[in-house]
Amino acid sequence: MLTQRRPQLSWAKRSAVLLAAVMSVFSVSVLTGPAANAAVFNSCNVSGCSAAASANSGWSSLGYPTRRGRYNWSSGQCSFAGGEFRNNDGQLPSGDTFYEFDVYPRGCGSHRDAYRIVLDSDTRVVWYSPNHYGDFYQL
Repeated sequence: MLTQRRPQLSWAKRSAVLLAAVMSVFSVSVLTGPAANAAVFNSCNVSGCSAAASANSGWSSLGYPTRRGRYNWSSGQCSFAGGEFRNNDGQLPSGDTFYEFDVYPRGCGSHRDAYRIVLDSDTRVVWYSPNHYGDFYQL
């Protein structure tokens, strides 16, 4: 009786397969981790709240635009209104409509940073997120 043996993988191939598996698990946890564990606070007492309140005032003066895109400020810098924030992880009140806006103006065409304010267009409550939706602080 002839028995078949599975082909042996070299150590290099075994290592590559193991590394790919570990990176796959790590990537999924990084993508889903922060938002799912977001905390929501009833007040804003962390660094950046003053800047968020100032940004909120600026966006309010524009009527909180709902169109996604860059908006020019008189300083020659731009901020980005990101359009609708979907609240997919349900940290904020369910059933409401939200819009997101950058806190810090940047050079027009620059990449965005992680600082956002989020407007609940139904209640007009505004939250500050200093870490790209990792946490929310009510302004």
